Amino acid sequence: MTAGPGSSAVVDERLLRTSPLRKLLGRPELGSVVGALAVFLFFAVVADSFLRATSFGTVLYAASTIGIMAAPVALLMIGGEFDLSAGVMVTSSALVSSMFSYQMTANVWVGVLVSLLVTLAIGAFNGFMLTRTKLPSFIITLGTFLMLTGLNLGFTKLISGTVSTKTIGNMEGFPSARKLFASYWTVGGVELKVTLLWWAGLVAVATWILLRTRFGNWIFAVGGGADAARAVGVPVVRTKIGLYLGVAFAAWVSGQHLLFSYDVVQSGEGVGNELIYIIAAVIGGCLITGGYGSAIGSAVGAFIFGMTSKGIVYAEWNPDWFKFFLGAMLLLATLLNAWVRKRAEATK
Repeated sequence: MTAGPGSSAVVDERLLRTSPLRKLLGRPELGSVVGALAVFLFFAVVADSFLRATSFGTVLYAASTIGIMAAPVALLMIGGEFDLSAGVMVTSSALVSSMFSYQMTANVWVGVLVSLLVTLAIGAFNGFMLTRTKLPSFIITLGTFLMLTGLNLGFTKLISGTVSTKTIGNMEGFPSARKLFASYWTVGGVELKVTLLWWAGLVAVATWILLRTRFGNWIFAVGGGADAARAVGVPVVRTKIGLYLGVAFAAWVSGQHLLFSYDVVQSGEGVGNELIYIIAAVIGGCLITGGYGSAIGSAVGAFIFGMTSKGIVYAEWNPDWFKFFLGAMLLLATLLNAWVRKRAEATK
């Protein structure tokens, strides 16, 4: 249909081309990428050993151990929820594998599979309780955090008599399990851990789910508003339980890495790590309120964490300052992400 003289043609905004700059400003992880470059340049200047190849391998390892958990935590936050039990769930997973294998004198792969089932059950419990009780996820997972903390210590002391597990390094299946969860290889003099592959794989899968699947659309819809999502047919309950199962699976992977890296597990480990996973996701562009973020951003956030934690060591500073820098980065990243989002909305 042709518009007459003096009339303005109506153009469907969906047919308008989006400029590359507008697309870039609309990416949730933009602020974290800028932050990562700033942190990298900062430690490259103040720490001479930071740019060494061996140092880079150490930074990547520190980032990968956080990034494995940060990716599913980011999806959960995009879905509008938290999981404060994620840190101790990693330890629970390792403890179940170790103690079941040792007490049953079974192939360690049996303990690994039992641990997977138990860890997924914990994730399903979080999701089920959240959707059934309608209580905030903060309360639900705080309760799970406290219960798991007590169970980790109580069962370990009851079964092992100490606060750590018995060694299982000489049991059948241990070498093959270590190869999958805790092996490493050397490239150009740099030691690279297998956690890098787990990290990259989980980020790739999480990104594919968010951007290429119906479930990804459900995550964004639920995070934007559960009632509105339910009104248009989104299976809110199934989506939230699925997100908690994703966190549980990553906790299982991290737990097995913990076990097969050190052979024994301390029952008190993991407390406080849940906040680091959340910080990595927030630095990566996830909103506390849900409905916005990316898995790639969580990877950048984890990388910033790795650079900061090791950069302070390479700069020979007092490590007591680490938490200060982490908190400062969280605030700066949140402000930068808010500014980037406002700029993106202003260009629409």
